Amino acid sequence: MTDLRDAAMSSKAWPFEEARRLLKRYEKAPPEKGYVLFETGYGPSGLPHIGTFGEVLRTTMIRRAFEVISDIPTRLICFSDDVDGMRKVPGNVPNREALAEHLQKPLTSVPDPFGTHESFGHHNNAMLRRFLDTFGFEYEFYSATEFYKSGRFDEVLKRAVERYDDVMKVMLKSLREERQQTYSIFLPIHPETGRVMYVPMKEVNARDHTITFDDEDGREWVLPVTGGNVKLQWKPDFGARWAALDVDFEMYGKDHSTNTPIYDRICEILGGRKPEHFTYELFLDENGQKISKSTGNGISIDEWLTYASTESLSYFMYLKPKTAKRMHFDVIPKAVDEYHQQLRAYAGQDAAARVNNPVFHIHGADVPESNMVVSFAMLLNLASVAHAEDKEALWGFIRRYAPQASPETHPDLDDAAGFAIRYYNDFVKPHRQFRRADEKEAAAMADLAARLRAYDGEVEDEALQTMVFAVGKEHGFEPLRDWFKALYEVCLGASQGPRFGGFIALYGVTETADLIDAALKGQLAS
Repeated sequence: MTDLRDAAMSSKAWPFEEARRLLKRYEKAPPEKGYVLFETGYGPSGLPHIGTFGEVLRTTMIRRAFEVISDIPTRLICFSDDVDGMRKVPGNVPNREALAEHLQKPLTSVPDPFGTHESFGHHNNAMLRRFLDTFGFEYEFYSATEFYKSGRFDEVLKRAVERYDDVMKVMLKSLREERQQTYSIFLPIHPETGRVMYVPMKEVNARDHTITFDDEDGREWVLPVTGGNVKLQWKPDFGARWAALDVDFEMYGKDHSTNTPIYDRICEILGGRKPEHFTYELFLDENGQKISKSTGNGISIDEWLTYASTESLSYFMYLKPKTAKRMHFDVIPKAVDEYHQQLRAYAGQDAAARVNNPVFHIHGADVPESNMVVSFAMLLNLASVAHAEDKEALWGFIRRYAPQASPETHPDLDDAAGFAIRYYNDFVKPHRQFRRADEKEAAAMADLAARLRAYDGEVEDEALQTMVFAVGKEHGFEPLRDWFKALYEVCLGASQGPRFGGFIALYGVTETADLIDAALKGQLAS
């Protein structure tokens, strides 16, 4: 443990860099509350999505890193802003017409269109918790409804009344002049209709902690800010929540970054200490556009998990969080194979290397061994040439290549074989384009096929790769990558592929010679 902590204190892995920055927050004295508090937020107007997963996962990585370098206890809160008013009826729920009359009511006051929970907010909160539990996250769930109604927020809300002008001054600077005329940090919840109201304040009374306003019908109301009678606008709510809970760390996307000074200053005005922040870049779709859950572009978490494991998604989330990344289906095979490469490397690494390995941050101290004796990219190519429709067809080749492997002893490989069949049928097969070999390529491929038929050595990746390499060199391919590219395009219908020697060992020496012959006869190209 000492070696690990020493290595972590100098690690350049971003979770450790953030953890060390957080540790400096308490270098003079430990937190009075007795723990360091991490928080993530969730807007329950819709179902949890890939961004929710990424935010909780990355926060968990920093939390784990902090626990390596410090003995201060930690907690992680997932906070649901379920007092938020329902601004529009979601398009993906049943009984939409029945919801229309509940617009602008807090989500926990809107009936559940699915009929399974106390309210629509409760339903979505349950989905969030099930979602997080599926991935094994350790967290505590907080509901804003309970937070406002239980009195947990009362002291900070009273302080917001007492320091109303100071908080308003911060907010007004960020608003257009027209919006300034009617803006208030408080949103009263109408005592009769139950709707969240966006109305100006006639009076904010610091003596009895009440607000006075007129509703849409011109009737005047006086409400205490405590007891769940009001909610804060979302930007003040951010800072007020930090102050109320004494949050030490929260991360959010780049689209929030311009609001950070607002959140921080409001937290300080309300008696809190601003937390440490981490701003991550947003994910982009295949066209470089920001992924949006409302437009449905990009890839969802369910879609990713149709074609690959959770760990491969965690690996992708770990990589360069401050760099915008395309998140489309074509990134999946690379993420799967790189994840397993890192797993294999981890077993032989010392502490200094391990703390910089992504799998340490995905799994913590309990890093499993990889049993992927065949890469995902190789499985995709095997599915292509074998015309495999199920993973059992792939296992026929895998067993010959790795006799010690079976679905029971290599469950990751078994899962990957099933994923590869799905991925191949959905994304590779529709876009395969075989071409005919030119004269130079045909001569080299015919030579390779002949050598394969005469081969009597060990059916082993490196020996076969050396043979392929030698043929390309002897036939004057320069650079040699042009030779391998030709093999992929003529024999596999793709512009890139796995190490060809490994492919031969897996598919079979004679079978590969037959494949080359078929390609040269034009039987593969359309």
